[in-house]
Amino acid sequence: MYVDYLQLADFRSYPTVELPLTAGVTIFVGANGQGKTNLVEAIDYLATLGSHRVSSEAPLVRAGAEKAIVRGRIRAGAEDDRAVQLEVEITPGKANRARLNRSPLPRTKEILGILRTVLFSPEDLAVVKGDPADRRRFLDDLVVTRWPRLAGVRADYDRVLRQRNTLLKSLAGRRGGPPAHGDAATTLDVWDEHLATHGSELLQARLETLAALMPYTATAYADIAPTNNRAHAEYKSGVELPTVDEAGQVDRGALAAALSAAMADRRREEMQRGVSLVGPHRDDVTFSLGELPAKGYASHGESWSYALSLKLGSFALLRADGIEPVLVLDDVFAELDATRRERLARSVVDAEQVLVTAAVGADVPDLLAGQRFLVERGSVTPLAAE
Repeated sequence: MYVDYLQLADFRSYPTVELPLTAGVTIFVGANGQGKTNLVEAIDYLATLGSHRVSSEAPLVRAGAEKAIVRGRIRAGAEDDRAVQLEVEITPGKANRARLNRSPLPRTKEILGILRTVLFSPEDLAVVKGDPADRRRFLDDLVVTRWPRLAGVRADYDRVLRQRNTLLKSLAGRRGGPPAHGDAATTLDVWDEHLATHGSELLQARLETLAALMPYTATAYADIAPTNNRAHAEYKSGVELPTVDEAGQVDRGALAAALSAAMADRRREEMQRGVSLVGPHRDDVTFSLGELPAKGYASHGESWSYALSLKLGSFALLRADGIEPVLVLDDVFAELDATRRERLARSVVDAEQVLVTAAVGADVPDLLAGQRFLVERGSVTPLAAE
């Protein structure tokens, strides 16, 4: 699949822009701060309903405007003339609205899965060097890209977690300490069950995705930064996890039972502290190179290559799933030496659509020849194709 048309209204720095695109490689060239990343961020937003740069939506709307509109036309493939138009209206403080082929959708999330993207940007270095929340978010985003219905499971888990935490906080605030019996305990039992149900489904998807992802990531790392170090990962949880079987699957019932048992064991502590101490929201992933964890031991170059390899691994995994995502490389090549640039270019040149941003056009290897745009002072101007 690929995007062949993008239209923005009051999105980020753009009052308005209309952009014809093609399959293959498209490169946006321009100095920093000119709006290159805003363009690819908009395309990624159509796929994920989120930004890789900010957690709130207010910065996505141009200063002084009430709302932003992102509209894109998606084609099934270079040899398939079918196309759909996606549109999202972003209004901070209100519910966003989505349209499919100009028809309103009951829920914005119904557009998820129509366009799939894999985006790598400098912010992704946090997946390797940042906090556990960064690694959980990376894995959950990939899970939803693979199986869009998991967006609902993810939202349900977050909702149950908030409700359960509210109850625990109310119990912790009672004079004389939290009771462990009566109506409160019964209500907590109900939330425990819901948390185990939704948590086990999310946890199953994470474990199966991580197991499937890492062989592709290891290959990508060896191709980009060939060393004696092998990239591998281990999922860290507060509950005893069943193993991933030879088919790459995990028993969800066993996961639910493990979560329930752990919540029962730590109930008194949770009630004392007023917070949920068990569940996927507390988990982490250890990404390692050789015998050492990448966080704290890998150099900046190794961490950058690892983060990039995780995204290239994600791209390869989705293709193995039968999905052809749009690959976005935002300000990647400036951080790589000439050899690694060429290796990266060789690994992505056969993608259906690759969108690249670069401050210096010469940083992008000649192998990634294609459509080019100059982004300067809010305007996007076509350049001669190379």
